[in-house]
Amino acid sequence: MSQLPTLSVMEIVSERLLLRRALHDSDREGLIELSTDPEVQAYIGGPRPREEVEKHFDTVMAADAMSRPGNYIVVDNTTNQVVGTLMLARWWTDHPQRVTEDGEELLLGYVLRRGAWGSGYAFEAATAALRAAAEELPDQPVVLVTQTANKRSLKLAARLGFHPTSTFEEYGAEQTLCATRLSTFKN
Repeated sequence: MSQLPTLSVMEIVSERLLLRRALHDSDREGLIELSTDPEVQAYIGGPRPREEVEKHFDTVMAADAMSRPGNYIVVDNTTNQVVGTLMLARWWTDHPQRVTEDGEELLLGYVLRRGAWGSGYAFEAATAALRAAAEELPDQPVVLVTQTANKRSLKLAARLGFHPTSTFEEYGAEQTLCATRLSTFKN
């Protein structure tokens, strides 16, 4: 099992965005929309019922689950409105798809509200998080997994500098595993 740390900074600021680990009550509607929007959830398991998402949000708020390193709420730094979420955490050490033998990869994941699509926010948020990680953590592989059918996500992965390494079946669909090195994002 990996003993390497995960990104620990509490906030990351980019030109238009703030990535923060703190979850606020005002984030509620934006985060519920993320989980219930059929288009947003099309490649990640489908929308969840609103009541289930509301209950989950209340549980997360009570447990302060966003305080875990690597999980961020992405907000517009002018309006403080939720744009999406971003995670840069350890890849599951028992997952069969790996790019290293010892499982020393970081996993990048992000989900944006539909209204934020096409604005460059995903690229900006991911780049900011990866740059912060490159300053704080040792060089290591970073992976990103997306459904192969999600062409927009694959295009963004390529723009970020990720390269496809393999495909595999999971959750009833073909997934593409992409990888890059953290050092790619060092300033």
